[in-house]
Amino acid sequence: MTTSVKDDRNIEQIREVLQFACDGLAGCEPAELEEELQAHWTAGLTSTDLENILMQLAVEKISVQRPDWTFVAARLLCHSLYREAGQSRGYQHIGYGDFYQLLVTLTDIGRYGTYMLDAYTAAEIAELQAYIKPERDLLFNYIGLRHWSDRYTIRGLNHEVMELPQEAYMGIAMHLALVETDKIGYAKKFYDVLSLHLMTSATPTLGNARTPYPQMSSCFIDTPEDSLRGIYNGLKAFADVSKNAGGMGVYFGKLRATNSEIRGHKNAGGGVIPWARLYNDTAVAVNQLGRRAGSVSIWLDVFHKDIVDWLDLKTNNGDERRKAHDVFTGVCIPDLFYRTLLAEGTWHLFDPHEIKLRKGWSLEDSWGEEFEAKYAECAADEAISRTEIPALELMILIMTSAYETGVPFVFHRDHANRMNPNKHKGMVYCSNLCVEIIQNMTPTTEVEEVSAEGEYLIKYKSGDFVVCNLSSTNLGRTNTFELIDEVVPLQIRMMDNVITLNQLPLSQAAITNKRYRAVGLGTSGYHHHLVQKGIRWESQEHLDYVDELYEYINFTAIKASMELAKEKGAYEYFAGSDWQTGEYFELRGYRTAERGPDWDWLREEVRKHGLRNGYLMAIAPTGSTSVLVGTTASIDPIFKRVFAEEKKGLLVRQVAPELNARTMFLYKEAHHIDQRYSILAAGVRQRHLDQSQSLNLYATADLDEQKFLEMYLLAWEQGVKTLYYFRNFDADAEEDCAACSS
Repeated sequence: MTTSVKDDRNIEQIREVLQFACDGLAGCEPAELEEELQAHWTAGLTSTDLENILMQLAVEKISVQRPDWTFVAARLLCHSLYREAGQSRGYQHIGYGDFYQLLVTLTDIGRYGTYMLDAYTAAEIAELQAYIKPERDLLFNYIGLRHWSDRYTIRGLNHEVMELPQEAYMGIAMHLALVETDKIGYAKKFYDVLSLHLMTSATPTLGNARTPYPQMSSCFIDTPEDSLRGIYNGLKAFADVSKNAGGMGVYFGKLRATNSEIRGHKNAGGGVIPWARLYNDTAVAVNQLGRRAGSVSIWLDVFHKDIVDWLDLKTNNGDERRKAHDVFTGVCIPDLFYRTLLAEGTWHLFDPHEIKLRKGWSLEDSWGEEFEAKYAECAADEAISRTEIPALELMILIMTSAYETGVPFVFHRDHANRMNPNKHKGMVYCSNLCVEIIQNMTPTTEVEEVSAEGEYLIKYKSGDFVVCNLSSTNLGRTNTFELIDEVVPLQIRMMDNVITLNQLPLSQAAITNKRYRAVGLGTSGYHHHLVQKGIRWESQEHLDYVDELYEYINFTAIKASMELAKEKGAYEYFAGSDWQTGEYFELRGYRTAERGPDWDWLREEVRKHGLRNGYLMAIAPTGSTSVLVGTTASIDPIFKRVFAEEKKGLLVRQVAPELNARTMFLYKEAHHIDQRYSILAAGVRQRHLDQSQSLNLYATADLDEQKFLEMYLLAWEQGVKTLYYFRNFDADAEEDCAACSS
C-alpha cells in the first residue's frame, strides 16, 4: 500500500486504527495523535511509514503521568504486524489468518519441525485455532511486543512477518504437549498460562520449541578432567553448547596449578589462566550464529594456588596476555575460609595435582567436616607445597575484582552440598553461568580401544553433565496463592516435557537430563508483586512475607512433581535421596503447622510415590523474559522507576509496572536500597530452594570497604548459596545471560 495519507479514505483508516489503539486507555486520546501526525504528513508516505510515525509519537508520550501510552504504541505495532502477516500469508483482512495453512507453510520452508504436522491432524489444529485469543495481544506493552515479535515469533525466509504473537504461544504450547495423552487439552492449558503472561518459559524453549532443532534448555555445567584430552574435550563441549545458543558453567578446580609438575617434570605446568583464555577465544569465535558471543562462567576454588591470578583475570591492569575479558569468573568458597577470615588467620593455597599425587585423594572432592580435616592434613604436611596468604588480603582481592568488574560470582560450596537433596549420588563443585543451578557434577571420561579388526575407537563414560531446564512464575500476574495452585503444576509439567522432548547438543547432557530430570522453577516480577501487596522492601513485613510466599511455591512444586511421579514414574536416582529418606524436609524444618502447608502429609506422599524431578526450585535472572510480560526482573529490586531502552533505533521510555502516586515510594531503586534487606530476604528464600537464586548486589552511596565485606559475610551467615553480579554505579553494562533468562 503506497497511496498518500492525504487521501480521505486513508484518513478514515488512520482514525479507525487510532481508535483501536487508544480504546479504554485513560488519558490516551486518538485526536491527540492525529493532530500531531499532521506535522509529519508528506506526499508518498506508505502505510508502513504511517504506522512507524504513529508508534514513535506514542512512545514519546510515555511518562510517569501517562504510562498507558506504552499500550497505545503496542497496539499500533500489533496492527502493523497483522497487516504485514496478511501480506506475507496472502489474506486481505487485518488480523489472524488460517493457522493450519501457516503450519504447512512454515514446515515447507523449514521453519517448523515436521513432527508438528505429524502429531496433529488438520481437525485438531482447527480446534486449537478456534481456542486462540487474539485479544490477549493487548496484554503486551510496546517493548514487550517488540521483543516478542523480533526475537521469538518465527518469520519467513526473507524475515517477513508470518507467525503472529498468539500463534507463537500456541505453537510452543502444542510442542510441549506432544508427550501428553490428552495433547489437545494440555496444549490449551499451556497456551493459557503462556498467553495470559502468568509465567514464562526459558528463552531457548520459547525460541526453539516447534522448530526443526528443538534445543530447549538454557545452560549447562561441565567438570573437565586434569588432562590434556579432558580439557580439550571440555572445550569442544563448550563450543557445541555455544553454537546452539546455550550458556555454560565450567569447573576448573581439578586443573593443576602454575609450575605444577607434568609427567615428573617440575615447574612445567602453565596453570589455569591459559585454559581460561582458550575458553574466552572460543566464546568469541563460536558466537551463536553471529547474534552474540558465547557465554561461559569458569569457577576456581579459593584454596587453589592460582586463585590470586584468577581474581585479576578480567581487570584492566596488568599483562594483557594473562587476561580473559569475555569469560565470567567465579570463586568457590568453603565455610572454613570465612571462619579463618573472621579469626584474621592465614589461608593456604594448594595445587590439586600435587595433593592427588601425594595423598591419593583430591581435596576438592570433599566438603564440610571431611574437607576441613583434609585441608588441615595438607596444611600440616610439610612435603606439600603451598602459598600462604592472610585470608583478609585474599578477601580484599575478591572485593576489588567485584567492585571493578562485577565478578567473581560466588559459590558457597558447603551450603550447596549440605542442602543437596541428591548428595547420595555425588557432590556439587560450582554453579552455572547465572548461579542459580546447584546439581551433582562429575567429569566425562575418555577410554581408548583398538578393536580386533584394528579400528581405533574412542569411547566416553558419561559423567553428570548438568542441564538447566527453566521456567519462571510471573508474580506480577500470578499474584495469589490460588493462582499459584493453578500455574505452578502446569509449569512443572511443561519443564518435565522439555526434558522428554529436548534435542540436546551433547549425549552426556541427555543422559544426565534423563537420570535426574532436573528442573528450575523460578519467579519474575518479585518487586512488582511486593508493590501490589503494599510491602516496602526495607521492612520486617517483607522478610515475613518472602518466607510465606516461597514456602507455598515450594510446597506446590513438590506436590506437583509427586503427582507427576504417580502418573509417569519417579526420576532414576530417587531411592536413597533426601527426598526419599525425608532428610530434605528435616533440614528445612518443614512441619505441618496450624497455618500453612501440610508438610507431614506431603513428606509421606513423596516417600510413597516418589518425585518426577530430582531438583525443582532455582530462580534465574529474567532480564529478557520479564520484559515480554511487562514485569520486574527475577528477584531484583527495580533498577530505575523510569528508564529508556533503545529498540530498533528508537529510544523507548519505560516506567515501572503499575507506577502511580500510590506505588511510587514502594518502588525504591536498587542502588538506594539497604542491601542487607536483599541479602536477608535471599537467606529466608534460600530455605525453600533446593538449588539457588541469581542474587545481585548493588553499590550504594554509603558503601565503604567494611560495609562491602559485611555483605559477603551476611550472605554466608544467612545460608545463601550463590552471589551473582556486584552492580557498581558505572558497571551495569554487564548483561544477564540471555540463554538463562526464563
